[in-house]
Amino acid sequence: MDYDFSFFLAVATLVTGVIWGGYLLVLKSTGEVFDEEKEPLLVEYARSFFPVVLIVLLLRSFIAEPFRIPSASMMPTLLIGDFILVNKFTYGIRLPVINKKVIELNEPQRGDIVVFRYPKDPAVDYIKRVIGLPGDRVAYHDKKLHINGVPINQVSLGRYQGVGQGEDMTGNEHLSEDLTGVEHSILIRNGAASAEGVYIVPKGSYFVMGDNRDNSNDSRYWGTVPEENLVGKAFFIWMSWDWQHEGVGLDRIGTVLK
Repeated sequence: MDYDFSFFLAVATLVTGVIWGGYLLVLKSTGEVFDEEKEPLLVEYARSFFPVVLIVLLLRSFIAEPFRIPSASMMPTLLIGDFILVNKFTYGIRLPVINKKVIELNEPQRGDIVVFRYPKDPAVDYIKRVIGLPGDRVAYHDKKLHINGVPINQVSLGRYQGVGQGEDMTGNEHLSEDLTGVEHSILIRNGAASAEGVYIVPKGSYFVMGDNRDNSNDSRYWGTVPEENLVGKAFFIWMSWDWQHEGVGLDRIGTVLK
């Protein structure tokens, strides 16, 4: 069980619902008619807040949840200060708080940008791109990917010009990578050391990496992401605010992620 915001939303929904519902049952058992002027203050608050917290709980649990990007690990796709929406039902319907899947839907595809609970500390949410699917053999050498023995094509786009809190990424090599049909941008810092090796993705798990390859704490360092740790698929930037430098990034609002 995760004691996160969803947990407190669920508790608030339960408490306000019990107070409001219990008051109505008492009125029914005594034959009294509901009168707002005679309603106790606690019941009035419960009646007002119950539908609000219930709707928020349902939206966050089953439809979409907002997240803020705190690091540079997904640059240039996602910048520090981007606010994204995550589809909560793409990979199946899970009950809030206990995170038990009750309806099977789609499975993650290679190239998806996913939010997940960090396996080393499930209280922390991470965001990365799915590179390897269950059963895949992922190799990373000399800053290049091979999946199941097939080299992943990369095309240089020149030197990257960072902005805001990502300004220190200026000068990194900016490349377009074709992840077996999913084209996206990545950053490489030539000359920087990075984890290399061959990784076999276990059943029910996913190998993930950041698009900012030399500035990402990902599956190369701590292993794969179990399916039960998945939160959802990132699909939309609804706000971008780098409060330390650039302010609101109007040009990024409305960006569909891929």
